[in-house]
Parts: sequence; structure tokens; C-alpha cells
Amino acid sequence: MMDGVEGAELCFPQLLNSSCMGLMRPRTEAVLLYTLFSSVAVLTVALNLLVIISISHFRQLHTPTNLLLLSLAISDLLVGLLVMPVEAVRFTETCWLLGDLMCALSYIIGFTLTSASVGNMVLISIDRYVAICYPLQYPSRITLSRVEVSVCLCWACSLLYNGLILKDHLRQPDRYSSCHGECVVVINYASGAVDLVFTFIGPCSVIVILYMRVFVVAVSQARAMQSHVTAISGSSVTVTAKKSEKKAARTLGVVILVFLMTFCPYYYPSLAGQATSNSALAWPIVSWVLYFNSCLNPLIYTFFYPWFRKAIKFIVTLRILQQDSSQASIL
Repeated sequence: MMDGVEGAELCFPQLLNSSCMGLMRPRTEAVLLYTLFSSVAVLTVALNLLVIISISHFRQLHTPTNLLLLSLAISDLLVGLLVMPVEAVRFTETCWLLGDLMCALSYIIGFTLTSASVGNMVLISIDRYVAICYPLQYPSRITLSRVEVSVCLCWACSLLYNGLILKDHLRQPDRYSSCHGECVVVINYASGAVDLVFTFIGPCSVIVILYMRVFVVAVSQARAMQSHVTAISGSSVTVTAKKSEKKAARTLGVVILVFLMTFCPYYYPSLAGQATSNSALAWPIVSWVLYFNSCLNPLIYTFFYPWFRKAIKFIVTLRILQQDSSQASIL
């Protein structure tokens, strides 16, 4: 409560002393924030929608790897469509205006989609690990049916897991609110520690280990090819081999760095042994950094693929509406 602050307004004046009080943002500042957040949300939805249309439409792209990219794009699309608009209101307005039901749903949806996104990234890293390290066994180990089951399990586990983490908040959304007009969620130390392991440390460790293994194998293959060609035609391929190594290292670095940069700030309280609460001043900022990863994912995992650029041309020029366009060769 801010009873002594000049210019403070009640969130719900009709509730008098039971209503929260807060300083309203200047109109210009509010407009700028809404414009910024809306732009990020629209960009997130647009990029991921392009991924979804591309993979769903073109038959050549109906592969196990692309099915994982499709699942990742769906989770990121829903973040931009359902989570970012609500978070924009939460960040900009000093009062929670959407009611207790939306207070409860906003967190379960946001947490579930974030977990699903992380799970999809782990599945993608496993897929790439098998493809690079065991190329001959890949077709028999990674099948469409197995990937479909894995994706379904990823989503189901994300929903169940976050439902358990937030069960108290779902039963009583205003449990930690000090006044009417707040939407506060508090995750205790034990739940925060479990969440830290299952949503950050575990997935991050798997991704780093698998990608490091992929990098080592890719570099060894490049050097073996360099040695083989050099023995035949001299040393003319040295530069090409070095470029391949640098490209592999750069791609690996981007994947790991962006993941760590967007997730570390959010999980810092748990790493520091503190309870996690959205009433902390830094919560809105770290939450948006985390959600912004959904905008970066299609750039990291998809714009590196030449077929995606071709698919965008088909979509933008409306050639995708032509008969038999799904049979087009874009690989």
C-alpha cells in the first residue's frame, strides 16, 4: 500500500481500503511500452507462423527433424499470441485489471509454453546428435512415429509438471496478494529448486553436452575429409575446412549463448537459493527476456536453413496458393 504517496490512485476506488494503490505511468511512456511489446509479439507470431506454414504445407519438409521444429514453432507462436499481450498489460499497468481467473491462467499458460519450448530444444539437440554421430542408424532410430510420441509426451509433461508447481496458485490466485488489484505468484524454495533442475540445469546440460559432441564429431569429419582430399590434390582445401570449423563453432556458440542469456536471469533467484516471486522489481524484465527467446528461436533454428528462405518466397509471393505447390522442390 502507498497511502502517503501524492497522486496515487486506487486500483479499484469502489473497494476503498481493500484496493491497491499505484502511481500511473505517464501516457507517453505507456504508449511507447505498448508499442514496443506489441511489435515484439507481432514479430514473434509472424516468424513462427511462417515456420508452421512452411513445414505443414511442403511435403518435402515432412521429416522427423522438421516435426520437432514445428512443435517448437507452435509453442513459440502461442507465447507471442497468448503470453506476451498479457505480460505487456502486467508490465505497463500498475494494477492487475484482468481478474483472478486470468491471474491463475496467465502463469500456467506461460510456464507450460516455456517448458514445452525448452523440451522441444532438447529433442532437437538429441535429433541432431543422432543424425551427426550415428548417420547410418538415424533412419531406424528417429522415425516420424517416435518423434510424434516424443512431442506429445513433451507437451503432456509440461502441462502436468507446471500444474503441480502452481497447484496452490490455481486453487487460490489471490493467496499472496496484499490487496485487490494485484496478481502475485510465489514459488517456494523447494519447488523453485525442482523447477531449476528440470527446466534449466537438466535441459541446459543435455543441450551443451550433445552439441559439444556434435561439434567434435563434425570437426573430426571435416579434418578427415581435408586429409583425404589433400593427399590427392595438395593443400588447396585448407581454407575451406577451416571455414567449416568456424561455421560449426559459431552456430554452436549462438545456440548455447542465446539459451543461457535468456534463461539465466530468470532462474538466478533459484540459483541464489531464494524464493521466486513476481512481486520482485526485476521480475517483469527477466520474464520478457525469457519470452523474447520465442522470437529468437525461429531465427536460430530455422533461418540457417536455405529451404526456409525459399519457403518464405513462396508464401510472400502467394505461389503457395497455386495448385500442387505442396509438391514443389525447395530443398
